[in-house]
Amino acid sequence: MKAAKWYGKKDIRVETVPEPPAPKAGEVKVKVAWCGICGSDLHEYVAGPIFIPTQPHPLTGSTAPLILGHEFTGTVVEVGPGVTSVKVGDLVAPDACQHCGECGPCRSGNYNVCEKLAFTGLMADGAFAEYVNVPAKLCYVLPKGFNPEAGALIEPLATGFKAVRKAGTILGETAVVLGAGTIGLGTLMAAKAAGAGKVIVVEMSAARKKLAHECGADVVLDPKECNVVEEIKKMTGGSGADVSFECIGNKATAPLAVEVIRNCGRAVIVGIFEEPSSFNFFSLSATDKVVLGTLAYTIEDFAGVAKLLASGALKAEPLITGRINMDDIVAKGFDELVNNKDANIKIIVSPTAQASAARV
Repeated sequence: MKAAKWYGKKDIRVETVPEPPAPKAGEVKVKVAWCGICGSDLHEYVAGPIFIPTQPHPLTGSTAPLILGHEFTGTVVEVGPGVTSVKVGDLVAPDACQHCGECGPCRSGNYNVCEKLAFTGLMADGAFAEYVNVPAKLCYVLPKGFNPEAGALIEPLATGFKAVRKAGTILGETAVVLGAGTIGLGTLMAAKAAGAGKVIVVEMSAARKKLAHECGADVVLDPKECNVVEEIKKMTGGSGADVSFECIGNKATAPLAVEVIRNCGRAVIVGIFEEPSSFNFFSLSATDKVVLGTLAYTIEDFAGVAKLLASGALKAEPLITGRINMDDIVAKGFDELVNNKDANIKIIVSPTAQASAARV
């Protein structure tokens, strides 16, 4: 089968590799329909290894080179011994958080921060391939007729959904979302669905600003055109927003997420960072502001996102800016996203040749 393997920074190769073996106990084999190129994949391409192990991973034993891809849908074609939750023929959107089930976070239900966490497609072979084996317990079964393209966006949308859930109730509150990429737009839509009174998006790209409005932003601020902190304070009686979501992963925007909130407000850090930020912790101790970190999601977040997609409260279609096949994954996928970031949100990949005829 064809697969896209990460060998090193700026070194992703489409190769013919063996099909995964029959699934082990507790696993299923999935025939991949669509898989999205994630921001995490881009970070690995441009600056990796970040998550990708260079020594055998303690949970999976995997090490580079490995097959990327974790935002995907596909059809179950084989189940391993003991699997009853999923059956052959099911369309699934798998949660990427492979976990040990034994550590403290796992036992408390927070397996997304398992002490041995292994993301499919980063610490184990992933879904930029025709077939992939994954744990059955991580497969969210989609209803019949569910659009597989939309299903491939459940994983990134679940990240924003969980970030909003982590923030606590935001009913009637003013929220700021920093960044209008896939995660930022998903967070924006989740915040609106959760009853935020006003959502302000901070973004510089013209195309992404337009999308933010389409996805429900009440206000979009461009830091090239205004002082974002001053503008947000004007809109909030001089106090600042109730909650912010940093969805960029930039050393400058992380401190900004704290600046834009009121005293006692919450800043939720969602982005993946390639380098550290400089931060004055007195801005917390002097204000009772709270900074929360959030990573990924759990299967319950997949269920919530699927329901919101079905109801129309979340929208996948506006986020898909490209549909390509496996052979084009570097030139029309990774390089396109790196070189034309402002014009793209989510490029999804089909491992079959039919994708070349898909609409773009």
